[in-house]
Amino acid sequence: MPFDDRLIHIDKLDFSYDDRVILRDVSMEIPRGKLVAIMGNSGCGKTTLLRLIGGQLKPTGGFLSVDGQSVPDMPLSNLYALRRRIGMLFQFGALFTDISVFDNVAYPIREHTRLPEEIIYDLVLMKLNAVGLRGAQGLMPSELSGGMARRVALARAVALDPSLIMYDEPFTGLDPISMGVIGQLIRKLNDALGATTLLVTHDVQEALDLVDYVYFMSGGEVVAHGTPDEIRKASDPVVHQFVHGEADGPLRFHFPAPPFGAELMRERANA
Repeated sequence: MPFDDRLIHIDKLDFSYDDRVILRDVSMEIPRGKLVAIMGNSGCGKTTLLRLIGGQLKPTGGFLSVDGQSVPDMPLSNLYALRRRIGMLFQFGALFTDISVFDNVAYPIREHTRLPEEIIYDLVLMKLNAVGLRGAQGLMPSELSGGMARRVALARAVALDPSLIMYDEPFTGLDPISMGVIGQLIRKLNDALGATTLLVTHDVQEALDLVDYVYFMSGGEVVAHGTPDEIRKASDPVVHQFVHGEADGPLRFHFPAPPFGAELMRERANA
């Protein structure tokens, strides 16, 4: 892929908390203007990868660049400038609970620009209208349903027309209608803004219907990548089990532990 066509370049990236390995030898290329999903089971390192891209964490090895700049090597001023070009939708919305819907969306505009209030007013209404909530501008977060709160958070994430939008599990806890609405908004906003979108999720079918490309992670590694159709047909046992929701396979439900019977007998012997 030509360098100018990729916004994010990750090469053999490693990350650990002390002796606990979270990411191992991860390589990805995220093209400009595309909607790319990072999928995998809980605990495989997806959210950690977003934090590395945003500069909240530093890798223990490998290379990570955004728009041609090495994120771990950026001075703070450059890192803050990069973050102003990134929109982030947190897993549970993370709205400010003590200010209105309008002020939640206006917050990043007021924080990072010197625009007059009349222009901020117009911009906020445009963002809220895009997510269907212009009429809810005066409500408080406690008055919103889960799906409405997620849409407000989405409006806030795109308030500054970012070149990169990152979503951390945007479908968690949503009913099927809200999930469909949020999914279509993610796709429409990506295309309308000409942005690059990273969608971290374990909601298989919703994501595969939306995205252009998929990286599939397991155990802190990329085990497969390709178009949605290629992922659906993947022969890798981990990917196949996850995509088809099968109970039996290499992904285990139980955390590693001694045999249950032996552990019960040991506790009785020690009683």
